This record gives sequence, C-alpha cells and structure tokens, in this order.
Amino acid sequence: MAKEKTQFTCNECGGTSPRWLGKCPHCNAWNTLIESVAESSAPAKNRFASLAKTAEVTTLADIEATDVQRTPTGHDELDRVLGGGIVEGGVVLIGGDPGIGKSTLLLQALDSLQRAGQKTLYVTGEESGAQVALRSRRLGLDGSQVSVLAEIQLEKILATLAHTQPAIAVIDSIQTVYSEQLTSAPGSVAQVRECAAHLTRAAKASGTAIVLVGHVTKEGALAGPRVLEHMVDTVLYFEGDTHSSYRLIRAIKNRFGAVNEIGVFAMTERGLKGVSNPSAIFLSQHAEPVPGSCVLVTLEGTRPMLVEIQALVDSGGPSPRRLSVGLDRDRLAMLLAVLHRHAGVACMDQDVFVNAVGGVRISEPAADLAVMLAITSSLRGKALPKGFIAFGEVGLAGEVRPAPRGQERLKEAAKLGFSVAVVPKANAPKRNDKAFEGLTIHAVERIEEAMELARSLA
Repeated sequence: MAKEKTQFTCNECGGTSPRWLGKCPHCNAWNTLIESVAESSAPAKNRFASLAKTAEVTTLADIEATDVQRTPTGHDELDRVLGGGIVEGGVVLIGGDPGIGKSTLLLQALDSLQRAGQKTLYVTGEESGAQVALRSRRLGLDGSQVSVLAEIQLEKILATLAHTQPAIAVIDSIQTVYSEQLTSAPGSVAQVRECAAHLTRAAKASGTAIVLVGHVTKEGALAGPRVLEHMVDTVLYFEGDTHSSYRLIRAIKNRFGAVNEIGVFAMTERGLKGVSNPSAIFLSQHAEPVPGSCVLVTLEGTRPMLVEIQALVDSGGPSPRRLSVGLDRDRLAMLLAVLHRHAGVACMDQDVFVNAVGGVRISEPAADLAVMLAITSSLRGKALPKGFIAFGEVGLAGEVRPAPRGQERLKEAAKLGFSVAVVPKANAPKRNDKAFEGLTIHAVERIEEAMELARSLA
C-alpha cells in the first residue's frame, strides 16, 4: 500500500511547503508549519471549476448600488458594533475565549430576531440539541422557536440552508465543521479555509446572513489561517475577564460600518444584558479624591467613555520599574522623559505603576495628559480636585496637541456631572454652549501650563 503523501501548511497564511521549515516562505511567520495529508489536485480542480461564473466588466457608474438594509438584533450594544444591525448576505466572524459568552449572546440575538418575525437557524457542532435547549431555558427563553441543527458536515449544512432559507444562521463553531471533499481532520487549516469559503459563497448567493463562531489561540488571536479574516465581512472579538461580570465586544473589521466600535455587556443569571452607560464601570468609587487618580475621556469608535487612570509612584532601587496595565509601556517611558525635561518633574529613582481601571485597553495618545497628571499627583501626594477630567496628546517638545472629537468628549463629561476640565487649546469650545454648563474648561498649550494649573487647583 502506497504511503500517503504529506505536506506542511502554514497556520497564518495557509501556504504549503513539501518539507518542514522554521520560517514560512510565504508570509515569513516563524514556527507555523503543521504537517497534514496532501490533497489530490484533480478533484479540487473539478470542484472549483463547477463553481466559477462568467463575469462582465462594467464601470462603477453603470452599477446599481443602494444602501444596505440592516436588521436590528434587538440588542443595542451588538447593533452598535455591527454598524446598525445584521446585513443581508453578510458574513460575521466572532471570536473569544472559551466560556466568555459567544454562544449565549448569539442564542439571545437569534431568539430576538425570531420573535421579530425573522427566520433563524442555529447550527451547533459542539453541543447536542438538548444542551442548546437547556441553555435557552436557563436564559429565560421559554417557548423559543429558533430552529436548531446539530451537524458538523459541511454538505449537510449547506443543503439545510438551501432548503430552509433562513434570514440569519449561526455556525457554532467553524472549527468543528468538515467537508467530505477533504481528508484532513476538522479544525485543520485546509478544512477551516474550505468550509468558510463555501459558507461565504452560500451567504452571498442566497442572501442569508451567516455568523461564524471562531476559536482563539493562547495569544488571543483567531485560530486557523489568517485568510479566514479576509473572507468575511465583519470580524468581532469578544473579550473580558471570566472572573468579572462585564464583557466587551469590539469590531476589528467591518465592511458595512465603522471599526473599533465597542459594545459593553454585563453577564447576569438571564444571559448578557447591554450596558448603556459603560463609564460607570471604568470609574472607581472614591468617597473623596485620592492622590494618583485622574479621569480621562477616551474615545472607543464613536462612543466617548470616562476611564479612571491610576498612578502609583514609589521609591525604587538602582533600576526603577516602569509598569503599565491597559496602556503602552513604551509610551509611559516617553511621557516620563517629557515630564522631566519640560515640567521639571523627575521620577528617575522612582518606581512608576500606571493602571486603567476596569481592565479597559487604551491605545489612543489622547491619554497622555491624564497619565502625566496622575503621575504628578501621586508623586506630590496631592489629590486632583473632585470632578476633574483631562485629555490631550503630549509631544516630545512638551506641547499639548488636540484630540479628535474634543467637543463630544466634553459633552460626555458635562453630562456625567464633572466640573473641571483641562484640555488642549485647540479643543476648547469657541462659543458658550448649554451642553457644557457646570463644566469649567481650562485650555493649555504646553505641559508646563497643565502642571502649574494642576498645582493651583489641588
């Protein structure tokens, strides 16, 4: 009996190599080649030839295009991340750690869509139908009419989709689905890529919106080939600490809406509930102001949120530590150098710890001013005044640069009862606005001005 021919497939890009290499020759990623059984080329050629369609070249002006229609899921936070709702024929990939609540959220969304008159289908490859029904009863979805199919074979799933023609279908999860055309095991690079391609093609042809649930690796990235993210229209990441009741869902890619949007959910006994005011999560409750604390107005997509930045400056040894949680560590080192050079605040022999409360990750440079004020407050042991907020980017020359959409940030702070704001001069309101009533706004151009102002207010 002839020995099966093997090849090595890259986990990142899906490229193949006849022998193992430490570095993928296609995408230059290290240690990503995994051995698998080589597929015969003849059946694949015939299989794809039958799916190919002849297309004509047309100009953009001659193509009829209308705005995509969206179907709300009944969960405002999920709709916000999707860009307004589910799009007909759209393919969404959602990933997250095990037990984070992906299946729970999608089952709740399907139930809401079904009650709104949409035809839905939940395909489960990880659980039996009885387990899904038991979970729906725990979530309080009694009498739910959501159709359930416990199947992992791609051809049977596609036949069911063609027969039932649902408006929205969930595949939980893409790593469990396999095609008879391939001999590799479910979850392999070839199977995930092939199954996702067929499901995407079926969604575009029939108009059924398909949501794929994907596993994640230990590093938090979506498992399977990188090409999986390029096939779909929207990529969502579900994240959060399993020990906390709050979950965040982010849009990393969205062909039908804005990226970097964020939705906030709270895990309850009855499933996931949207949090309309997430600022309350990221603000710790102090009876009185404490040293080393400064509130920042950050922007997540289109949503302004208030996050408390905490800093602790303590006497260090010969090699002081710089540690940040939720913020970039290299940027923290840069800000400490600017603070020393332009504001005369030296932390060279001090340990500096900075934390963004609530586990939120802040990547925008508008957090610079709040971080520097929190560090100075901790070093001096003087608390900033009650109701104090700050935002703004700080340059290496000590200038305070404007942050995008500053007016919206200030309106959010005023709405939540904050009374003092230190902002870049370019973000100061040009005229009196009732939306800023009760908020005293101090505009600064340089970091020295901001530090002097903080000292006078403390």
